[in-house]
Amino acid sequence: MEMAPSIRDRHQKRNHQPMPGQQGASKTEPAPIEIKLAHSPDSDDAFMFYALATHKLSTPGYKYTHILSDIQSLNEAALEETYDVTAISFAAYPELRDKYVLLDCGASFGEGYGPIVVSTKAVKGQELAGRRIAVPGTKTSAYLTLRLFEANFEPVVMPFDKIIDAVQNNLVEAGLLIHEGQLFFQEKGLHKVIDLGIWWQEQTGLPLPLGGNAVRKALGPRLGRQIAKTIRNSVAYGLEHREEALNYAMQFAREMNLELADTFIGMYVNKWTLGYGEKGRQAVKELIVRGTRAGFLPEPPVVEFLSEE
Repeated sequence: MEMAPSIRDRHQKRNHQPMPGQQGASKTEPAPIEIKLAHSPDSDDAFMFYALATHKLSTPGYKYTHILSDIQSLNEAALEETYDVTAISFAAYPELRDKYVLLDCGASFGEGYGPIVVSTKAVKGQELAGRRIAVPGTKTSAYLTLRLFEANFEPVVMPFDKIIDAVQNNLVEAGLLIHEGQLFFQEKGLHKVIDLGIWWQEQTGLPLPLGGNAVRKALGPRLGRQIAKTIRNSVAYGLEHREEALNYAMQFAREMNLELADTFIGMYVNKWTLGYGEKGRQAVKELIVRGTRAGFLPEPPVVEFLSEE
């Protein structure tokens, strides 16, 4: 398969943290073509890409370079087509549909759980109107879902890992937690206001779609499908070799111990990550449709998936 030589040269330099396990070119073979793969520096993404990052998978002709950055930064970088393959929030997809197509694997869904709004006080969800709420980015699916639940609040954007401290120090009245903060906020003395994954499931009967992987349309469907197969194989390898993938992912686990990290990874790397299925695709479409109807996302409410067929 061919890729235009300019693909490697068009990427803008960004501050990033390389993932261990970069692949090198053989001395006797032509230099492989670089595929820049961007995702979050979190234990679930590290688990998902363990096999690819540590050479457990063969990718002849292509070298995958892993770039790690928070999801809000990745959403913004995608607007410039900075990376060939990137994790994005589903809520950011409508602004990217002309440049990227969603892969049918590598996604995170919350099935009966999801981002959580917390506060230092016992507050009901109906009391969030008008409050200052820390959020991890205005292009995240967590933020969109919160707005669908309660549109009238003052968002205070900050890095996701600063939100618990901001709530504890009363810099904001509540905080929207993604990632591992969902599991240990109670240890920090905070109260759950609402679990948006539960609310979404009650409203729709569907899992809450949070983030997926997207590939640049300019690479063409043939290469896009090969990339999708590679990602699916990496996810499958991690699930089949859970202990070694979990041990690798612990370097990105931040405050979590092994047991907590295992729980967190199980929440967001599972059957939905291997493939959306009809229900998963329906969930993504439902989120986009509801966000568009509410005026939070640009028209039209159309979603395109690239399957492996």
